[in-house]
Amino acid sequence: MKFIGLFKSRYPGVVLRGMGMGAADVVPGVSGGTIAFITGIYQELIESLSRIGPHCFTIWREQGLSAAWKYINGSFLLSLFLGVLISIFSLARVISILLQEYPILVWAFFFGLVLASILPILRNIPRWSPSTIAFLLLGVTLAIALSELRPGEIPATPLTLFLSGALAICAMTLPGISGAFILLMIGIYPKVLTAVHTLQITNLLCFAAGAALGLMLFSRLLSWLMHKYIARTLAFLGGILLGSLKIIWPWKLPMDNAEGVSTKLAPLLSNTSPSNFMAQTGESAHIGAAITVALVAVVLVLAIDYFGGAQRGKSCATPQ
Repeated sequence: MKFIGLFKSRYPGVVLRGMGMGAADVVPGVSGGTIAFITGIYQELIESLSRIGPHCFTIWREQGLSAAWKYINGSFLLSLFLGVLISIFSLARVISILLQEYPILVWAFFFGLVLASILPILRNIPRWSPSTIAFLLLGVTLAIALSELRPGEIPATPLTLFLSGALAICAMTLPGISGAFILLMIGIYPKVLTAVHTLQITNLLCFAAGAALGLMLFSRLLSWLMHKYIARTLAFLGGILLGSLKIIWPWKLPMDNAEGVSTKLAPLLSNTSPSNFMAQTGESAHIGAAITVALVAVVLVLAIDYFGGAQRGKSCATPQ
């Protein structure tokens, strides 16, 4: 199989988008789906993923591997996930270090990123109606409700790992909801990390199987919704992004029952004002620097939206 398509003009850009998605997924509270939406490839990603299933194997048998590869938009998916992997093994490590050393600035950057991304999404809603507004408010309510949850604890059994994998991948697919955040909330995140570090093959297979099934089913649902109910679906996703701003507010303090936790773990922190942050910690709130990096993120998103408007308009167009 010759992946000549990878070297066409658009695919290096797709790799870069994948790197952005991988870097975002490092931060519990930020979704790679948000980056996909900002950069105008969200619907193409959902459409491509929704085609992976029994039918593509039928095409493979009847028409050959090349036809099946084209049917699932394989060059696009390969480029995107190549970018995600590159990010995981390089850029994501840098983001993780920055999150430990400069948490306020990292949160501020993602806050500006998500805030600016709401405008292009809402602008692409083809028509507004009372039901559209209702779905926007529903998305806001869902995201805020998730932010108010507190970490739980569930045992790592094959069934819970399978269900956790399915739940995490569904959350990761939605802009504004982080799969890592959900895993932290249900208390399975440390157990998944332990399974990875100690190579617990059975546990990893259960988690991966749940993620694979969840991805295939949920991508089909999202694809159907984007075709049938584009206005309400975009409004709901925009509402989730708007509500998720509460999760990624830059100034955070440990909750009363979570002293000494890492500033990386958003579910174990509560939002506060910059002045209270300084009073409680004795540290600088870096207000000027936080506003600066947030504005940089806003300009970056608006620039991407401006130069990629044609592609986003195509992917968000009302289906036939």
